[in-house]
Amino acid sequence: MTIPKYKRILLKLSGEAFKGKSRYSIDPKIARQISRQIKRIHEMGVEVAIVVGSGNILRGVEAEKMGMDRVTADYAGMLATIINALVLQDALEKIGVVTRTQTAIDVQKVAEPYIQRRAIRHLEKGRVVIFAAGTGNPYMTTDTAAALRAIEIGAEVLLIAKNNVDGIYSADPKKDPKAKRFDKLTYLQAINLRLEVMDSTALSLCLENKLPIVVFNFMAKRSIERTVMGESIGTIVTGG
Repeated sequence: MTIPKYKRILLKLSGEAFKGKSRYSIDPKIARQISRQIKRIHEMGVEVAIVVGSGNILRGVEAEKMGMDRVTADYAGMLATIINALVLQDALEKIGVVTRTQTAIDVQKVAEPYIQRRAIRHLEKGRVVIFAAGTGNPYMTTDTAAALRAIEIGAEVLLIAKNNVDGIYSADPKKDPKAKRFDKLTYLQAINLRLEVMDSTALSLCLENKLPIVVFNFMAKRSIERTVMGESIGTIVTGG
């Protein structure tokens, strides 16, 4: 019997992951595809927590550039992550995976408030937990929320699922054909080279708490499962 490398993970899904090729903000087919991958690792005994982004609907930084107040824009982005979380929760429960969504801002009609001990208890009971609304604070990205929640729940690794990007590159591989892909990096290398892995706050949190990061292309076949098994299909960021 194959044994997963990690017992408890935090999976960070970008908002763009939910869009797929749809001209709308959310492609239900992509949500189902993601949920099937999550179900496979869940059935292997892996405890799964997820943080979702909002880039398919609204980004606070981009809304600010268009003239919106930054704090208001960030709260709107938090609400957008809740929409994505509910879509994913629905897709998971339709295939028999018991799921709980917890949010950093109160929307108790549709989700639980984030409580660390309750989240851990859900994981111990075999439920998938989705964290939405970032940290609940403006000026904080969902990358920072992912790092923070991973540390709070005692996750063994932070998995960063990218949309059609198979790791960390020296430059944007979609714009620079000479961009080099890294197999391994240290936290300090990622910070000093200003590589677009995560924001510096999130990377610093991972550095201080020695939380490994794996960046991979979730569109690759069985990519989440292969990553959880320890297969090198992306870039790993560690202390050295």
